[in-house]
Amino acid sequence: MSGKVEKILVSGDVEGNFDQLFKRVSSVNKKSGPFSMLLCVGNFFGQDNSQWLPYKRGDSKVPVPTYILGPSSADLASNYPDLKGCELCENVIYLGPSGIYPSSTGLKMMYLSGMEAAGSVKDASTFTFDAISSLETQATNKPAIDILITSQWPSAVCNYAKKPDGCDPESSGSSMISRLAFKVRPRYHFAGTVGAYYERLPYRNHKVLHEGARPVTRFIGLAKLGNPGKQKWLYAFNITPMKACEPTELVRQPSDATECPYTDSNVARPPKQGSGKSGGGTQFFYDMNAKTGDDRGQKRKGGGDGGERKRLPPKPTGPCWFCLASPEVEKHLVVSVGNHAYLALAKGGLVSEHLLILPITHFQSTPDLDDDCRQEIEKYKVALKAMFKKKEKRTVFFERNYRSQHLQVQVVPVPAEAALHLMEMFTDMAESNTIELDEIPKLSDISQIAPPGTPYFYAELPTGEKLYHRVKKNFPLQFGREVLASPPILNVTERIDWRECKSSKEEETRLRDRIREDFRPYDFTLEDDDDD
Repeated sequence: MSGKVEKILVSGDVEGNFDQLFKRVSSVNKKSGPFSMLLCVGNFFGQDNSQWLPYKRGDSKVPVPTYILGPSSADLASNYPDLKGCELCENVIYLGPSGIYPSSTGLKMMYLSGMEAAGSVKDASTFTFDAISSLETQATNKPAIDILITSQWPSAVCNYAKKPDGCDPESSGSSMISRLAFKVRPRYHFAGTVGAYYERLPYRNHKVLHEGARPVTRFIGLAKLGNPGKQKWLYAFNITPMKACEPTELVRQPSDATECPYTDSNVARPPKQGSGKSGGGTQFFYDMNAKTGDDRGQKRKGGGDGGERKRLPPKPTGPCWFCLASPEVEKHLVVSVGNHAYLALAKGGLVSEHLLILPITHFQSTPDLDDDCRQEIEKYKVALKAMFKKKEKRTVFFERNYRSQHLQVQVVPVPAEAALHLMEMFTDMAESNTIELDEIPKLSDISQIAPPGTPYFYAELPTGEKLYHRVKKNFPLQFGREVLASPPILNVTERIDWRECKSSKEEETRLRDRIREDFRPYDFTLEDDDDD
């Protein structure tokens, strides 16, 4: 039977509605089957289990072999005669608290019942870090996990993807399950208990350009059976056991694949090492209510979530012109300030609306950023794209982490027609400079490709392409400006070197004021002020 395609059904929380479940499964099996199994994630039993007795007696039949998880609350544990795993009736098998179930076809299925325990308190409906460690070890001994089923969702699953409506996995999910999915890299991951349907974009399990390709993971959260919103609670799919797949087909990456949502900073860590989240350093806030043209503004320490965080950003090796608290910063160029990042006019810009997005505290490059700062920089990007689109322009973002000590995300608007030539110009300019410019997946993230400390050039084009060059020796410092200044794009070759584009402080202040006013309808930091 090796290599056989298996047809599998997966159900969300049943909560005692057995007649409806098996009636629907029987119908789907006759129409589209035969299915080899039904997997039930979430709570199989509920407060009213009166429909169970006919199946337990054998008077009613279960149409396909059904595998279920254990209780997600202590009051449901009495429905399981043996909490270590057992057959509940013909064709209904309780898998147990955790383990790997090998099918006769070679399909490897990992399962984890219950909810993450609060602290070290554990009962029949919860799991602790010991269960996660054991599963990681089993996966190492028996590689190639095809399917992972859990009661609870992973907390970080929505990173790099749209969040589901009506639920927040970050607060209700489990960082231990995030770790498990991160470590064992299943091809499919199903979960329940949240009460919402969510099919996440597939995500990669390797670092682009740094590791060989691995199979992607598809996460599906299923709603409860009979939910009033009629969200999807029954999912059907086909799968061939991993060990029987052609290697090239197995690692094929879908065009909509995103970066892996899990990192070392957002998954649970062994108890001895603690499980605190990585964060940023001390924050400084610039007073945007100061009178227009006031260079000084005011800064205050604190704000945000308050206090000191676990990982402090590195200190600059000397005076930094871009740390907002630094006396060297030319504050008359500042356009907008958030909690973790700020927007400023570029000195000697290619065009009048050439801007910079910068972290408030000292970070050298995007891979060095903490999650809060990274997210706020992305918010600035979205807002600027919207502003320039209104002006019938398109936005180019680029960064050079080479001979620079503070992260500067360059923001340059270009005419909509010129945007169509950007990819060609970047490629041609790279070839003329013997630079190897790689196009990385559109849904990738630079921090997944360039580890902290890596010198690189990176650009995001308005047509969706993302370009990356790993700097290994001499690199032209004005490469990004040179491409954008070329005749097919902005046609301002005389402005390639920013030092040749001097303006007076009065001119820069007037320009800053105009841009600040244009940006006001898109400035999310002002919304935060209104909420206060």
